[in-house]
Amino acid sequence: MIMNEIKCINCISGLSDNVFCLLSVSVIRKTCQCMKDVMDHATDKVLENALANGMDLMSYVTQFQWDQARYPTAVPLTSLADMISKEISQVEAELKTQTAAYNNVKSKHHVLLILNKEDLIVSEYLTTVLVVVTKANYLLWERTYESMSEFVVPRSSRKLYEDQEGGVFSVTLFKKNLSEFKSKAQHNKFIVREYSYDLEEQMQEETKQLSVHKKEQYGVYVRWLKMSFSQAFIAWIHLKALRVFVESVLRYGLPVNYQAFLLQTDKKRSKKLRKELASLFVHLDPTATASKKDVNCDIPGLLQQEYFSYISFQISTNVLDYSY
Repeated sequence: MIMNEIKCINCISGLSDNVFCLLSVSVIRKTCQCMKDVMDHATDKVLENALANGMDLMSYVTQFQWDQARYPTAVPLTSLADMISKEISQVEAELKTQTAAYNNVKSKHHVLLILNKEDLIVSEYLTTVLVVVTKANYLLWERTYESMSEFVVPRSSRKLYEDQEGGVFSVTLFKKNLSEFKSKAQHNKFIVREYSYDLEEQMQEETKQLSVHKKEQYGVYVRWLKMSFSQAFIAWIHLKALRVFVESVLRYGLPVNYQAFLLQTDKKRSKKLRKELASLFVHLDPTATASKKDVNCDIPGLLQQEYFSYISFQISTNVLDYSY
């Protein structure tokens, strides 16, 4: 029975290092980056919203208690790891959906603000459409848009708007070939939008409606980012706690007899602290050295680059570190 438990713990340890840990930190980084982008990198606003259970990150970490309701310890370790993994994966999937929805409304609004009636050629035979193209597909667009239909006006593509995700291009073609153009554009993952402003008032009204919709979507998006950042950070800290347990059992064996604690320091005092800890716990593993290794885990500020006689993981609570 003990051997089976050791094998299970060994499996969890490997998965945590290679999958769960990297996935959770990746989602935290992406969520925080989206928060920075939507708040125009206003540091004070980001810090106000990047919380865990309503607390700043340092307070949450220093007051951490295992959430039994969320992650019941009565279940096997593999189940706990799966719970965290599924929770993080769900946040990652929803992040893509929520970000796409907000960016869609934002780009529509920006396009209408910069779009002039003169930009749209609409006649008995011709029409102008707007096409959303991701930055990664800019070159593909330039190479293919004229061949998506037999009657696309040569060199009619113009970039009207651009953000971090991509741009909006206008292109003019014959109306009778619009369906063919849209079909081929969709095949290349371009999004075609048709605009036909017969009246200036219609254009102004749509701009007004999109402005209201953008404000509403902004509120929804920010609330979701705040909730999801908290969810991801909490899951990640629980994963850290789980790893401390797993690594301790693997290193020191059963029965479990260890104490976990937090030490807060800074760069100036960290070297002295490491020396004190090495002296205090050298008996746990006399073969341990402080030689640096190329061990990749987590993100800058969260790397375990040295092997110690004790189990050690670093945690950064500076939300401004969570960026690309």
